[in-house]
Amino acid sequence: MDWSMGLLGFVAGLSVSVATAPVGVSGAVFLLPVQVSVLGVPSPAVTPTNLLYNVVAGPGALLRHWRAGRLKGPLTRLLIAGTLPGVVLGALIRVFAVPGPRVFRLLVAAFLLPLGLWLGLRTVRPAPARTPSPLAPRTTSVLALAVGVVGGVYGIGGGSLLGPILVGRGAPLATVAPAALAATFATSLAGAATYTLLSLTAAGAVAPDWFLGLSCGTGGLLGGYLGARLQPRLPETALRLLLAALATTTGTLYAVQALG
Repeated sequence: MDWSMGLLGFVAGLSVSVATAPVGVSGAVFLLPVQVSVLGVPSPAVTPTNLLYNVVAGPGALLRHWRAGRLKGPLTRLLIAGTLPGVVLGALIRVFAVPGPRVFRLLVAAFLLPLGLWLGLRTVRPAPARTPSPLAPRTTSVLALAVGVVGGVYGIGGGSLLGPILVGRGAPLATVAPAALAATFATSLAGAATYTLLSLTAAGAVAPDWFLGLSCGTGGLLGGYLGARLQPRLPETALRLLLAALATTTGTLYAVQALG
């Protein structure tokens, strides 16, 4: 991995995180196809490399949210408590029994594409009959555990999955975004450490690509801080539509790649 690839990773991490940090998404789900198709990161090393990106990029947005007092709510604790054990289980599945990339892309497309369309429709044309009720704490914990497993297997930030669901069920985005980013950071730290330990005994490219992960993460660190600063200045409707567009675009991309 030469310096030109490192610079490309920095620019990709910066660009993605500026757009995704305001809606509580780390951007790793969008970096995954770039790392695989453009930068040529081997599998399964691409998963811990993506997790390393989250670890380095996360503090930028989290620092801004912490200074604004947006990390003290119960949602943050619920998400972290659920995703931490999930990411360790996901790392074990990824190394020893993971399905192929085509199956992964189809699953992500089947989840994100309809979810993004639904969230966008609910934002443009809200349901007149009743206001959606937020998920119960127990349901939120179970959902966070499942997302932690997915994050451990594929190295995508849990916010890209948790954010649309929680926002679509009525949770305010100003609460969801910092909580989802905090959970993504904590699980990525645990996941990257788990893969590093597994690389000592497992065969193949299991350890993260440290140079690329740090390059992408440094760009994400700067972009995440800038994106978090933008969030209070953007209207709720615009942020919901941005989250819907991100989910729909990613789902479409993975569907095309899987079926192509």
